[in-house]
Amino acid sequence: MTHNHPGHLSPLLQQATRVRAVRGEGCYLIDDADRRYLDFTSGIGVTGTGHCHPHVVQAAQEQVGKLIHGQYTTIMHEPLLKLSERLGERMPGDIDAIFFASAGTEVAEGALRLARQATGRPNVIVFHGGFHGRTMGSLSMTTSSVGLRAGLQPMMGGVVVAPFPHAFRYGWDEDTATDFCLRELDYILATYSAPAETAAMMIEPVQGEGGYVPANARFLQGLRERCDHHGMILAMDEVQAGYGRTGKFWSHAHFDVQPDIIMTAKGLASGFPLSAFAAPHHLMEKGWPGSQGGTYGGNAVACAAALATLDVIEQENLVDNARDMGDHLRQRLNDLQTRYPAMGDVRGKGLMLGVEMFDDQCQPDGDRTGRLLTACESRGLLMLRCGAHKNIVRWLPPLIVNREQIDQAVDIFTEALDETA
Repeated sequence: MTHNHPGHLSPLLQQATRVRAVRGEGCYLIDDADRRYLDFTSGIGVTGTGHCHPHVVQAAQEQVGKLIHGQYTTIMHEPLLKLSERLGERMPGDIDAIFFASAGTEVAEGALRLARQATGRPNVIVFHGGFHGRTMGSLSMTTSSVGLRAGLQPMMGGVVVAPFPHAFRYGWDEDTATDFCLRELDYILATYSAPAETAAMMIEPVQGEGGYVPANARFLQGLRERCDHHGMILAMDEVQAGYGRTGKFWSHAHFDVQPDIIMTAKGLASGFPLSAFAAPHHLMEKGWPGSQGGTYGGNAVACAAALATLDVIEQENLVDNARDMGDHLRQRLNDLQTRYPAMGDVRGKGLMLGVEMFDDQCQPDGDRTGRLLTACESRGLLMLRCGAHKNIVRWLPPLIVNREQIDQAVDIFTEALDETA
């Protein structure tokens, strides 16, 4: 369910809740009537350190008094240099060169541009259900919902969509789904996009908007093998699933695979607009002159907040907390599923879990899912939904969440299930 609002804002900008927030504290949002809501949306996975973490607030306030806008193709500033070093320490393998922008869609576009320029090949293979952004290049690689692309065809050329091993949707076990998807990928390379014309494969290790669907090790390692064999680039979109969200710092680490490019945003700066993509220096230097830049990318205040975010993640052991609290949440939801058959599937990693809702005919039940979230909101719990049929409840709390808050949220969700039965 979406809600209209008065004023001069675009009527197309609608909200999933009726909350008018005036401040945030940790896992809570407080509205203009001073009512507290347990926020299990995290601003779509952004506020991993919680709302207004004191260390992040202090870092941003101090930086505002020093330098706000240090435009990074004109001058260089210390927060950007320090962040590149700190984030570089978190990069796997030989990835050691980072480009900063403002939004996830920008780094998807940047990764696409680098892949095409570095290889001299036009095509990119993406995977059905993926979300990579809303600007033309990234949107052309997005297949999570038809509504995102509606009224904008034709999309950018050179994008080929391959199946993703969503075993539950296919009605198969994981091995059968993986075999099918790798077999179809090979068929695409033989019939649709010749390897000599394919620059890259781009994938979310855990799909976000498409339904909180994890890939698996054999599938991602199969992509790595094919990219190595054919000289293609493997790009991992970690915008929603990365930065500790799944119980590992990068979600691809669950699957023992090494990407050539990593894209990140959302949790990077605790709510300040900042994104990045990274690649080995020998790959990044193959981009063409003038292909990277932007007015606001690598903003000084956002970089200061990002440095403080890394401090909090490390000092408060938030990656481990995401794993441990995610295990507890998963157990609570699994137990609940045994009592409520409408919960057709519970899946995900860490604190990025999805519950797929079905009706009595085993069909996606987007209507009930919307009513569920409204019932949760009335009880003080904010959550979102996703998927092509809007029937997947997202469990996406801040990484600082504790056991008591998870139990409170699941108890509220249980009451909402009873109310909407």
